[in-house]
Formats: sequence, C-alpha cells, structure tokens
Amino acid sequence: MKTDMKAFYYDYDKLLELLKNSDRDFDYETIDKAYQVAAKAHLDQKRVSGAPYILHPTSVAYILAELGMDTESIAAALLHDVVEDTDVTIDDVRNEFGNTIANLVDGVTKLGKIPFSTREEQQAENVRKMLVAMYEDIRVIIIKLADRLQNTRTIECMRPQKRRDKARENMEVYAPIAHRLGIRAIKEELEDLSLRQLDPIAYKEIQDALTLKKQKREAFIESIKRKVRQKLSPYIRNVHLEGRVKSINGIYRKMFIKHKLMEEIYDIYAVRVIVSSVNDCYNALGIIHDIYRPIPNRFKDYISTPKPNLYQSLHTTVIGKEGIPFEVQIRTWEMHRTAEYGIAAHWKYKLGLNGPNSGLEDHISWIKGMIENHKENALDIIGTIKSDLIPEEVFVLTPKGDVVSLPSGANVIDFAYAIHSEVGNKMVGAKVDKRIVPISYEVKTGQIVEILTTKDTNKGPTRDWLSIVKTSEARNKIKQWFKKEKHEENIAEGKLQVEKECRKIGLDLSQEEIQKLAKKLAKSLKCETADRLFEAIGYSGIPMSRVAPRIKNEYSKIKKTVNTQKVKETAISKNKSIKNGVVVEGIDNCLVHFSKCCNPIPGDEIIGFITRGHGVSVHKKTCLNVPENITESDEKERWINVHWRQNESDNFKTNIKIIASDSIGLLASITLQISKLNVSIHSMTSNKTKDGKVNINITITVKNREHLSSIISKLSSSENIISVSRI
Repeated sequence: MKTDMKAFYYDYDKLLELLKNSDRDFDYETIDKAYQVAAKAHLDQKRVSGAPYILHPTSVAYILAELGMDTESIAAALLHDVVEDTDVTIDDVRNEFGNTIANLVDGVTKLGKIPFSTREEQQAENVRKMLVAMYEDIRVIIIKLADRLQNTRTIECMRPQKRRDKARENMEVYAPIAHRLGIRAIKEELEDLSLRQLDPIAYKEIQDALTLKKQKREAFIESIKRKVRQKLSPYIRNVHLEGRVKSINGIYRKMFIKHKLMEEIYDIYAVRVIVSSVNDCYNALGIIHDIYRPIPNRFKDYISTPKPNLYQSLHTTVIGKEGIPFEVQIRTWEMHRTAEYGIAAHWKYKLGLNGPNSGLEDHISWIKGMIENHKENALDIIGTIKSDLIPEEVFVLTPKGDVVSLPSGANVIDFAYAIHSEVGNKMVGAKVDKRIVPISYEVKTGQIVEILTTKDTNKGPTRDWLSIVKTSEARNKIKQWFKKEKHEENIAEGKLQVEKECRKIGLDLSQEEIQKLAKKLAKSLKCETADRLFEAIGYSGIPMSRVAPRIKNEYSKIKKTVNTQKVKETAISKNKSIKNGVVVEGIDNCLVHFSKCCNPIPGDEIIGFITRGHGVSVHKKTCLNVPENITESDEKERWINVHWRQNESDNFKTNIKIIASDSIGLLASITLQISKLNVSIHSMTSNKTKDGKVNINITITVKNREHLSSIISKLSSSENIISVSRI
C-alpha cells in the first residue's frame, strides 16, 4: 500500500491558481510576501521524503484554500513552521505581518523549547495552548488541522512506530476536534489515513470489498438518483443530487467495533438531496417515503435539533425494490456547506466570526469550558477530547422538552451535571420516561430524563461517582465539589493513598518521612505545600497514576548517598557468578540478574545498575527506568558498563504481545505454532476487548534479538493474528 508522495504536494503556483479560480478576493501582496519569507527561511531544508520543505507549507495553504479560508489564514499557513524550524522569531513575523497573523502562527507553533517530564505532558500542553489560541481565534485549529492532514498524507516516509504514534494521535485528538468543528472533509480523511497505519489488514479488506463492488455500486446509486429526480422535479425546483459511500473508517467502526457484517450496515450507500429551503427538505422527505419503504427507527431530524457541531440535515434509511437498504440525506445548500466545512464555512460565506449572523461564540464555548476545567492538569485535556468529542452522540430531553447532547455511553449523572452543577450535586435519583432507574443508567436518544434532587444541604456526590460518569464536565464538577466542601477529608484521603502506595512498593515510612516525601512530591507536581498535594490527591485533582512513578525517585533523593565502594562490596559479597551471558566491567564474581521491567536479550544495548544487596541489575539502555542523562542523575555512581559475552548459547526470557481476531481454538493454534518453532512458553494470559479482538501476553524463551525477530515474523503471517510485538 505505497503512496505516491508527489500527489499530496502543491507548489506555490498551484496555490495561486486555486486562489485565482475561486470566487473570493485575496490580498495577494500579503500572501506573496509570506511565501517569500517562508521560501527563504526553509531554503536548504528537506522533508523526510526528500521533497523541498517549502512544499509542506504551500500544501497546507492549499488545503485551507480548498476550505475557503481567508488571506490571513493562508499567510499564516505559509509561515506556520518558520518560528519552530528556522531562525525567524515570532517578533519578526509580528513586525512584518502584524498581530493577527503572528498570533495565528504562534498558536500553531509547538512548545518544543519547553522541558516536560514526559512526551504525554508535552503533547497535552501543546493541545492546551492550541485550545487557548483557538478560543481567541478559531482559525488556529483549522490551520493546525490542515497541517496535520498534510503530514498524514505523507506519513509513509516516517518510521513505522512514529507512523502509528501519529495515527493514534489523529484518532484520539485531531479527528474528534475536526468532528466537533464540523469539518467533515478533514475528519474523514484523517481517520481513513490513520486507520491504514493502525490496522492495515482491516483497511485493505474494506477497501478491496468497496473496489470489487464499485461498478455495481455506482450503477445502483445512479438508478436511485434518476428515480428520485424524476419524482421530485414536478414539485420542487432546483434539486441537486449526489451519491456517496461511507468512509472506510466509518465502515470499520461498525464492522469491527459493533460486530456487524458489511450487509448489516444500512448506510454504506447514501444519496444526498440538496434543495433551496427548509420547507423543500420536509416535502422531499414525504415524496421519498412514498417512493421507498422507510426502515423503522432509522429517521433522524437534525434540522429541528442540530448537532453541536452545527450539522443540520434530515436522515432516513429506506429500502428499494432491489432489497438493498440505503440512506437518504436531505438538506439546504447552506446546511450542505456547513456539513462539509463546519466552522470553516463561515469564512467562505459569512466573513468569519465578525461577519453578519456569525453567532459562532456559542458554538465554541466548549473550548473555554475545557480550558477552565483543566487549569491544574493539562493531561486531562487529552482525556476530555477522547471521551467528550467522540463522533457518537445521544440527544435526550428534559421534562420541559429542552434537548441535551451527550457522548454515547453517558449516564443520568452526566445528564444532571450537564443541566447545572447544583442539580448534579443534589441528585438522589433519576427517572427515564417516568420510570425510576439506577444512577449508572446509560441514556439513549429520544428519552425524557428527570433528575430527583434533595434539599438536604449536607448531601452531595460520592467518590464512587468519579468512576461512573462518562463526561469530563461531570467529573470535574464532582471534583470541584469535593475540593470546596471536604477540605480536611481530602487531606486525610490523599495522605492515606500516598501511604498505601509507599507500602505497595516496599517503603515502610514513618509519619515524619511521609511528610518529607510529600514536600518533595509537592514541589515536583507544582503544589504549594504537602497538604495541598494531599488535598489534590484526595479530591482526584491529581490522579495517583501521576504521583506513584515519582515516589520511589523522590524518596531516593532524601536518603544519604551510599558510598560507591560499599555498594560494590555488597554486590561482590555474594561471591557468586551466574552464567547468564553478561560481563560486568570492573567487578568479578558478582550476582547478575535481568530486570523484569524490560527483559533484555542478546542484541539489545544494555547497562548495569548496582543494587543494594542484590548484585547488578541489567537493563536495556532504552528502558524507562534508565535516566536519559546518567551523568546528571542522583545515583550516577551506581550505573556501570556491562556487555554481552560472545558466542553465548544461553536462553533468555522475553515477553511478546499478540493482538488477534477472536476465533474458536485461537489459543491452541498459537501455542502449537510456537511449539513448532522449538520455543518454550513460560506463561500466557489473554483478555478479550470490547471490539472483539483478543490481547495475548506470552513469556517465551529466545536466544537473541534475531531469534525473537524470526519468531515475531513467523507468527505475524498466521491467520487471525493482527499484530505481534515485543513488550
């Protein structure tokens, strides 16, 4: 599945041609000036593909021009990498192009110069910065989405692991944002290109199935269009008809996540009817239902109840004489432009946020809410995007008939907090369609939900609710209640959790030591005092998953540095040599063992750590427990050089992870294959995921990396196995 990179690059001449053929006026002087600055700054730079770097910003600008964006957006796209990748500063951009373009460039620029403890924190802070910038000017994220799309189009040039990382980021962050902004064109292409990297087998399977039926499909859609046009023309003027096929990712989600066969997906085929007015939409719907038999419970009116991303349309699924179900979408031209380009359509047809009838501030208020809810922890923003901006939504009603939009899987607690914080805090029960339901009940589209509350001022949410709710809005409002109402309780709860974690990792600390440790942890987690840290842990403002990895490290800093020689003597005192294929430089006859955190095998670059009383622990140099810069670490004297002994025939344990499609006899088949390779299995665990796949973790014995690679290669070619990797 190689991709022609040239097809996705557009030079400056092609950009100008597109701009001049559009129906819009542009400031070509500003655009040309931006191009000249970018071309000079990127003059000697190349893309990973070998293409001149300047082709990337011109291609991003081309995508924005296709969306109908304005001069400032086009200029910012041409300049979006000069601050990050060249000597040009943001002040240079501001002086040359003014504040607006400079702010757009700054909003898109990554935070590469700011140190973060993890890649996840850096990603989260980048996203937070974009959200802040896009609330001030929504064009920031539209430019970023175009940038991400162009990079994804040329993703084949990257290393396999980086491709998968970027694709996963697209699915979890950028595609949901594009969906929420209603930019279907970018959302669907991002998803399809990313799916190609994450599950290439399934992607090709669906692609081949669609290609096989292409002629038949096109003939089928054309016959529907002819019939619909014939029936609508006498009653409705200026009818435009389009045919479409569901995106590959859309089909994938229903086939592999909702466990449906391709024949069971009713909206693979669709005909789009575009008319002049809302009245024409409903008239067309009546005529189409006269022609074709509608499928019950498959009608959705997004005109009277628009989606949060501005999407409006009538959807109905019908069956023709051929017995093939298909979807019909009916909308006006204005609705169609918004459906394709979302918020971007407002620059093409309504002159942006400052134009007449824009009213877009209401539609991007979720951005402000997301920023305010996650001031303390930018990492939570990623979780919010994953959980709250997903494509599947449910629309439920209050007893007064008001519509509330929630992500699929949301429950009555989420509904209560979506109404108001006080409604959620005072909730004691709920009714759905006048029937009492448990608080964990998942609401469905069309249901009427009534929240039962109490006047008791001492009542409030319980900590269990934090694990029940689906939306970040509800979760954050619950946290805020505990933060405000349960100050002393939070401190006690947080302290208890830290003590439990210490005991869990073998640290039996006094109260004084706990307090000293907490002060260190508070500093690293940017809390003012130890009590503030305990409080934040107590009300779940800081999850223990962030605290736990730091406990052992911070505790080691408190303890006095152990004399290096003494440590070595401890290691040597065992006076025992293990024939494990490793030579420890400078120490003879010492106890050597392989760390279970990374399970190194011959061929891996390794390093040794002198432990207290347990000899030398051997790690992979890429292990997460090995400091990036050993010379600056607190225990640099404990890290020593080790290397593999030549011509060793020993066997080594390692772990592999297999992801496979569920089938009868799967585990038996895998164990048989491994046995045929003369490989010993030490342990095996498996679990089935919600999407119908099986995750299998196996500990096996191998000779070296080459031996392991051979095993992985042979297993990967087996039927039903999706991927095999070392862990």
